[in-house]
Amino acid sequence: MRVTERFSPHSNERPEGTTIDLVVLHFISLPAGVFSGDAVERLFAGTLDTDEPVFADLKGLRVSSHFFIRRTGEILSFVPVERRAWHAGVSVFHGRSDCNNRSVGIELEGTGELPFEDAQYEALAALLADLSAHLPIRWVTGHEHVAPGRKSDPGPFFDWRRLARALPRLRFDLRPQTGAK
Repeated sequence: MRVTERFSPHSNERPEGTTIDLVVLHFISLPAGVFSGDAVERLFAGTLDTDEPVFADLKGLRVSSHFFIRRTGEILSFVPVERRAWHAGVSVFHGRSDCNNRSVGIELEGTGELPFEDAQYEALAALLADLSAHLPIRWVTGHEHVAPGRKSDPGPFFDWRRLARALPRLRFDLRPQTGAK
């Protein structure tokens, strides 16, 4: 599995003693529905020109992800997994808030309106297998599950069963989460 490294300044240290046991899946495309170009990379790198009208609503946004999987299956890494990426925002999983502290964020190039590509599922399965071999990851969930009502990704076209069949050792919790402690 080949991963191309990029850099995002939008990260910080995880709290001391944090166990990375969660993966949160997302989708992104910039502009919405456009699957080419480098706008997502520029967003995560903090270099996106938000003076462009199509990106004006992103002005001041500081967001990142550990990984971004393009429609072709290409994997880009923006934040080392040892660091905290800023991908989940206000979130809760199994009663614990701020999922960024304990999770790896993976963005899939896509929208909530189209199926994902075979190459993306293959790359995602390989990446999750690698991550779970090196980290104590127990759970995989979606942004829509850790931030219900606020987020909708990876959305209705993401094939959770397909991913679960490829990774039987991991647990998938797709229930909307509430009740942060």
